[in-house]
Formats: sequence, C-alpha cells, structure tokens
Amino acid sequence: MMRFPQYGIFPRWPEDGQGWIHPDDVALVTRLIPSERILRRDSFDGTYYHYRYGDCRFRLRPCLWLPVKAEGIDIGDPVETIGLGLERERFVGVVAGMHYVRRKGRVLYRLRRAGKIVTRLYLREHLRLLADKERIRPSEYQHPAPGWNGAGANIPLEESSGSARRERADD
Repeated sequence: MMRFPQYGIFPRWPEDGQGWIHPDDVALVTRLIPSERILRRDSFDGTYYHYRYGDCRFRLRPCLWLPVKAEGIDIGDPVETIGLGLERERFVGVVAGMHYVRRKGRVLYRLRRAGKIVTRLYLREHLRLLADKERIRPSEYQHPAPGWNGAGANIPLEESSGSARRERADD
C-alpha cells in the first residue's frame, strides 16, 4: 500500500508526447515540468496521480520521477528563520517554494516575508516550523463503546470495621 504524501521532482520530460498528462492540466504541467521544483503527490485515483505545488493542482498518469525525502515542511507552512550571529536575520515567513539540488542532494526553501519573496534560499536546518503538523492516522479497528444503563450496586460497609472506628474516636 502506498503512503501519501510523496515528494519528488521531474528533472526531465518523462515520456514522449503529452498523453500522460490529464487533458485539462496540459498548460499548467508544461510550465512546471521539467524543473527542480519539489512536487507533492497526494493520491492515486486508479488512473491519475494527483499532484500539487503550492496552489497549483494537476493530474498525471504514472510516469518516471525522482523521489525526494520529505523534511516535514510544505509550501504554505509558516516558518521562522534561525539566526546565526549577525550573519542571518531572524524573521517569520511562509514557505513559497521548494527546490531540490541534485548535486548536493538537498532541499532548498524559498520564503515569502510580508508578501515579498526573499531572494536567499534556506536549508531545513535554518528554519523552525511554526505549525503543529502531527496527525494521528485513523483507527483500523472498531472498538466497542462502553455502555452503562445507570444501574449500580452499593458496596456495603462492614459493621465491625465501622464500629471499631467509632470506639477509637470515643477514646
């Protein structure tokens, strides 16, 4: 069973022609592929994989791509830069792009700060994620819900222990 989301790039055009692209998405895909942009593959409907890059969503048939290991940050996530002395300024921004450098095997993040794109690219070590993205997967088992009809039984107190307590209190 495949686990989603998956991340990867299309460094070159994967097949001849455009038959592997959903007909409604050809214009968008020809602008995004080939590139070093890291695309997110969210699901498979039996014919097409559903991809997204930021607000751009499109569908492709199964084809050759280069998988990239996820680092826990997606486009649109709020992040804080981690300063290093006076070398780097600290600020809060939003991830605007993800790019893969094959030569180094690293992901670089482009940030947007106050609506403007920051020219510098950042590594994962330079960023702190500000959103809690942990999710619990749905249960695979149906657990029975406990039931109670409101009836209960009283636990009787032993007379001997109660009378012994009273005698001690009188002393």
